[in-house]
Amino acid sequence: MTIKILGSGCPNCLKLEANAKEAIENLGLEDIKIEHVTDISEIINFGVMSVPAIAIDETVKSAGRVLTVDEIKDLIN
Repeated sequence: MTIKILGSGCPNCLKLEANAKEAIENLGLEDIKIEHVTDISEIINFGVMSVPAIAIDETVKSAGRVLTVDEIKDLIN
C-alpha cells in the first residue's frame, strides 16, 4: 500500500503527513510507504484542486483538509 500526501509542503500538508505516519505506527503496519508529492502538475493529474490531499493506492480519499489520525486509520482499514 502506498499513501501519497499531495501538497506544496505547507504546515497543513506536513501535519497531514505526520498524522499519516502516526496512524501507520498505531496500526503496527510496516509495509505502507508514504510519499509526499509537491509537483503541481502531478497533483493536478490527481484532479486535486485544494491541498492538502491524501491518496491511497493512487485514489484520492480526501482533499482540502487535515485528516485526524483516527480518520486516516479508518481509510487504511
